[in-house]
Amino acid sequence: MYFTLQDADYWYEVHGEKGIPLVLLHGFTGSTKTWQFFVEQRPEQFQLIVVDLPGHGKTKTKQLKSMEDCCADLKKLFDELGLQKFHLAGYSMGGRTALSFAMFYPESIVSLILESASPGLEEVEERKERVEKDEELARKLETEGIESFVHFWENLPLFATQKHLTVSLQDSIRRGRLAQSASGLAASLRSMGTGQQPSWWHLLGNLKLPVLLLVGELDTKYVELNQKMQAKLSAGEHVVCQDTGHAVHIEDEQLFIDHVVRFITEREDIS
Repeated sequence: MYFTLQDADYWYEVHGEKGIPLVLLHGFTGSTKTWQFFVEQRPEQFQLIVVDLPGHGKTKTKQLKSMEDCCADLKKLFDELGLQKFHLAGYSMGGRTALSFAMFYPESIVSLILESASPGLEEVEERKERVEKDEELARKLETEGIESFVHFWENLPLFATQKHLTVSLQDSIRRGRLAQSASGLAASLRSMGTGQQPSWWHLLGNLKLPVLLLVGELDTKYVELNQKMQAKLSAGEHVVCQDTGHAVHIEDEQLFIDHVVRFITEREDIS
């Protein structure tokens, strides 16, 4: 279904008529289809809401959407759906978006689940360098096209562990990436990249929500980064998932579901 604003049409899906509401936000080059495995195995006590973020899937925007713009649009969507309080999960770029949403609208969130995510970059110089690198990637998309970019993207060291997945699963991931538009991904890099978003490092201590930090043990950069995040959070739980890399939800679907369901139901029992 589409949620229409003056300058954007957001594609979203609701699975389950009632239950504990959980919103899932995909990563860069992903879409609502990222969470199909979760939808298919949805615990009966859950209602799942999935959204295509700007530049991805079926969502269409008339202008660049900053992280703050995107979160404001999502807040309007969730209000329209009557989601006053819900659990929010996100992977990578979707995790940065989920954290940003929680910073902007903490009153809406019961708990936050961040998979392989970061609070942005601490130093101004780091952010400038990242903006420049993302601009190079955006130009690569525009000049070389989606196929060339996907070949480059899937061969990044960050995704090396996915080479061990079944051929059919690798093909499925590739088809999802190829279904994106070069212009949409370029716009996402320019407006919601890590260098463009606010850095939340200095404000993590103000976030009083329960936060689950999920990372794969083979993704050593994010294991270390999330340890640093946990030290700043007032109610952060850091879980390192065995034998997985950056995309835990792809490399071990059941483990991902188990951790998410366990974390949320514990919060529901407490409340």
